[in-house]
Amino acid sequence: MLRDWDAVVAFVSHPGLPPTNNEAERALRHAVIARRITYGTRTTEGSLAYCSVLSVIETCRLRKIDPWSYIATVIAQARKGIFPPPFPIVFPSAT
Repeated sequence: MLRDWDAVVAFVSHPGLPPTNNEAERALRHAVIARRITYGTRTTEGSLAYCSVLSVIETCRLRKIDPWSYIATVIAQARKGIFPPPFPIVFPSAT
């Protein structure tokens, strides 16, 4: 912990950062449960694919985008040789 002290106390000098990692832990919960139920993947490639898809789904969820529509669009464009669209940027509301 002492080697990462600057990261541990970063929320003190950056008030926008949360003081805990609860949000990150909650975001990973479904993946951990799925890994436990399915006994994980059998290959490095499978693990990388699984992590990548979960990352896309979670990013879509946080940006309020339908992940399945986004993934379908990416696959359809990839089949046509078109570079995948970037994730739309969603700015926090000023409420």
